[in-house]
Amino acid sequence: MSTRTLRRTTAALACLALATGLAGCSGDDGGGDPDRLVVTPVTDGSTSGLSPRGDGTRASVAGYTIEDVRLPGADRTGEVSFRIVDEAGKALTDYTPEQTKLLHLYVVRDDLGEFRHVHPELGEDGTWRGRVDLGGGGWWRVVTEFIPQGADRPVVLGTSQRVPGKWQPAVVPTGDAAATSDDGVVRIGLDGHGEVGSNGRLRIAVTTPHGEPLQLGSYLGATAHLTGFAIGTGGFVHVHPLGAPEVTDDGTILTFHTTFTEPGSYRMFVQVRVDGLLHQVAVTATVDPEA
Repeated sequence: MSTRTLRRTTAALACLALATGLAGCSGDDGGGDPDRLVVTPVTDGSTSGLSPRGDGTRASVAGYTIEDVRLPGADRTGEVSFRIVDEAGKALTDYTPEQTKLLHLYVVRDDLGEFRHVHPELGEDGTWRGRVDLGGGGWWRVVTEFIPQGADRPVVLGTSQRVPGKWQPAVVPTGDAAATSDDGVVRIGLDGHGEVGSNGRLRIAVTTPHGEPLQLGSYLGATAHLTGFAIGTGGFVHVHPLGAPEVTDDGTILTFHTTFTEPGSYRMFVQVRVDGLLHQVAVTATVDPEA
């Protein structure tokens, strides 16, 4: 199946899911913006919910390699590009969509002080290209998450590059106080700790800065997107929402399926859509050893 066919199939399945009980494909979805399709959240046992191969700290995993990586300069918005190749050095061009996209690209500074989530486009020659604004220099890691067509779970690759330019190293906050943060409009609060295991749960409360529940739109076919990196090793984790949000006195509560393999502190980048605008808030999760 070609990537163009996959895109059409994904959109059709999303609209079918909407028609059978969620919401219609209407103008409320942002004039055809594919990021705003509302589809059934990830459920236990789905391919997207399985622990991926790789944690973003290696360029080669499971027979696939990220190569020809290029980042823009620190002082301007520019192009990020790369290729995914197989063991024979042939560019991978057939993918299975995950959360409405053929590939998710994360560009994160090595100190975890800056994070970008990008959705590049695949060219006919197998090169992925997207636009990104780094906002400063430093060591940046390019992390890709994708499912090769026919594979049983995602593959995560990563490689680092130094971008010349000024930047201020960040000290990532840890501890329970760092489990809550806001951007002036959206407040994210983690409810308790995560735990090591293949079928864990992590709950977050989404509120206004004053603690009032928020109505969430759809982003990438779900109510939220949550990406994390282990503080220290930089290992990547991607958790998936389970079920619909629960509106309580404590806020709009979201539950995520987790597959943490190591205890410790993780910097989590939470993305939600409120009133049509995408918000990104970073918090730090504490992951306890398996009970």
